[in-house]
Amino acid sequence: MQPIFIAGPCVIESQELLDTVAEQLVKINDKLGTDIIFKASFDKANRTSIHSFRGPGLDKGLEMLAEVKQKYGLRITTDIHESYQAEPASQVCDILQIPAFLCRQTDLLMAAAKTGKIVNIKKAQFLSGQDMQFPVEKALDAGAVEVWLTERGNSFGYQNLVVDFRNIPDMKEFVKTVVMDCTHSVQRPGAGQGKTLGDRRFVPAMAHAAKAFGATGYFFETHPDPDNGLSDAANMIELSQLQGLIESLL
Repeated sequence: MQPIFIAGPCVIESQELLDTVAEQLVKINDKLGTDIIFKASFDKANRTSIHSFRGPGLDKGLEMLAEVKQKYGLRITTDIHESYQAEPASQVCDILQIPAFLCRQTDLLMAAAKTGKIVNIKKAQFLSGQDMQFPVEKALDAGAVEVWLTERGNSFGYQNLVVDFRNIPDMKEFVKTVVMDCTHSVQRPGAGQGKTLGDRRFVPAMAHAAKAFGATGYFFETHPDPDNGLSDAANMIELSQLQGLIESLL
């Protein structure tokens, strides 16, 4: 069974950026026989600083994601931060992503579940893999048709994350699909005097270690010029490198 791949820029910066990334994902799909799910955020509601770029917002962002879906035929996912966003996001997206910091928010989980879309819950930086049994139960109790879980590391002191890859088999006890967030897991949260830093050099190693522990999916934030990206610049991988990394995992 082929693994799931999710990829795209951290935040919607422009329609041009979305088109550039989507065109490359289609080329990779055609060459490798994959079905990469396109991801970008309409609002980064948890940026470190009030001065950080957040995105175009719900209405404009969903309009831009809908254009990607229509033009390129890609499945779409995005993250929602408040319960009222679930229904409009579900009109465009195939998978609704629950941010890690919000994975215990009962009303948010229930709202996502009730849309009938796949709900992908990111594991909080302060929880173990075994703890994710309870967010899954909340979503299933609210009628979720399918729940995925995503590993993205745990807080390791201040301004650092570490990945305990045992979380992957632990979470597979509750769901069939466990995705490794290979780019967020290399973050240094808040370490850049008002922004998050990180080190994209370790992204391929994160992916292959996760494969060894049984991950069934991989999540890569990617950008044609990541150093100048408006969110998560230090962690996104260069778009030109994505195909080779996916090939190495297949």
